[in-house]
Amino acid sequence: MRNLDEIRKDINRIDAELLNLFKERMDCAKEVGEYKKANGIPVLNADREREILDKVELDGGEYGGYARELFEKLMELSRELQHSIIEN
Repeated sequence: MRNLDEIRKDINRIDAELLNLFKERMDCAKEVGEYKKANGIPVLNADREREILDKVELDGGEYGGYARELFEKLMELSRELQHSIIEN
């Protein structure tokens, strides 16, 4: 079994990767918001979100429920960003 310091080192590395991916994802969400604003498309696409969440939960295996919660929050944040773009 690894010691706690080794595990935490891995967690820190993974967190740094997640943060970079999060920023990249939010950049894409920003582009989507700009596209939706320019084309008069509403921010929420409930069918698409449900489809993604169902797939994430299935693909998440034993962590599927947690993965769904994580992606629900990511989508919520993306919608908030898109709303701020459309409202300005």
